[in-house]
Amino acid sequence: MSFNLLIGIIIIVVFLIIIFKGVPVTISMMVCGVVGSMFLLRTPLSAVTLLGDSVFGSFTSYTLSVAPMFILMGELATESKIGADLFDCFQKLTGHRKAGLANSIQIVCAIFGAICGSTAATGAMMSRIAYPQMKRYQYNDMLSTGCIASGACLASLIPPSLHLITYGIAAEESIGKLLLAGITSGIVLMLLFIATIKIWCLFNPSIAPQTEIKASLKERFQAIRKGGFIEIILVFALAMGGMFAGWFTPTEAGAVGFAGMLVVSILFKRFSFDILKKCFINTMVMSGMIYAMLAGANCFGKFFTLSRIPDYLRFLVENLQIPSIAVIMALAIIYLVLGCFIDGVALILITTPVFLPVAQAAGFDPVWFGIFIVIMVGLGGITPPVGVSCYIVSGASGVALQQVFRGSIPFLFAYLAMALLMAIFPGIATYLPNLLM
Repeated sequence: MSFNLLIGIIIIVVFLIIIFKGVPVTISMMVCGVVGSMFLLRTPLSAVTLLGDSVFGSFTSYTLSVAPMFILMGELATESKIGADLFDCFQKLTGHRKAGLANSIQIVCAIFGAICGSTAATGAMMSRIAYPQMKRYQYNDMLSTGCIASGACLASLIPPSLHLITYGIAAEESIGKLLLAGITSGIVLMLLFIATIKIWCLFNPSIAPQTEIKASLKERFQAIRKGGFIEIILVFALAMGGMFAGWFTPTEAGAVGFAGMLVVSILFKRFSFDILKKCFINTMVMSGMIYAMLAGANCFGKFFTLSRIPDYLRFLVENLQIPSIAVIMALAIIYLVLGCFIDGVALILITTPVFLPVAQAAGFDPVWFGIFIVIMVGLGGITPPVGVSCYIVSGASGVALQQVFRGSIPFLFAYLAMALLMAIFPGIATYLPNLLM
């Protein structure tokens, strides 16, 4: 075993230990990257220079400016409470069907995720808006909170997904292609969630009432108009469609999306300067956190390159002729385990420099692999002990955390089914990017 490889393995073990001890991920990545580089470059000055270049490069990169724009767009959608009107709209449209409210949650989470991009914001909003309604109509708490927690994770896949943007930056892959791939993948996953709810109700009809809300045709049209559904779809189509058509860069698309959401919030009388001020503050806090993590990941990634660990793993896959399905199953298990303990953005930044070369050696497209990673990260969001989405739903709804985790179990099978479908039909993720870009 070479010296570089040995140091790399030791630093990885140390990194995992200090992460599980509670040291912030950003600090852990920077410290381990600098210390490991000292051993490999042999001079402290070179390692410190590496850290400085990583921080400066991350904070001055134009590519990274895409994140604040989409975060600002999502913050305005969240603070103006546009999602409340959306839920009322789909409550009128589907509430009369068996488990109609539960199905509405999946659709609203997908739409709100398309203007928000944040799992946490989507989960918190739906817990405060949808859970009381489901309680009113005597839904079982496990179904109510489970479908909210899983539906919130759709925001991590449907553009403008911060997870896909993060992967695109870490992998130096086209963000436009990734967001385009996220549309079809997110729709398929949403349909799998709805199918899961249907099957659950089939085996246990008592968890959802037979009939709930009956609205006339006129009331449904009024709900669509009041809910701003058309306006939100237009904003999404303008921002995303303009980017895919080549009218805007991803950063400009985020700015156009924010401007569109600003117009919608004013039209629906949800705008105030206090809201705008809060949006800017929240955006700066969130952007600062992401930039710091990207700087740490950049430093850690350079250390990985020096250690030759990615090259060694790629060599194993290519020369031992390991079947592609075995490679992806092994990676799925690794992400499933790590996702139980590490936040999604951090997990993407830590693992992409290591596993992307392995996936490419096994014949997987980088865009396909990005969607696969985000799906695995979403699975970690509803998996104990650190399922972030479940913690958010429990805190916002007041339902015991154990109940939320139990309600999320059926949706784990939907995630596994999605991973299987992607392996069998990779075009789910790659068809649109290959067709249009």
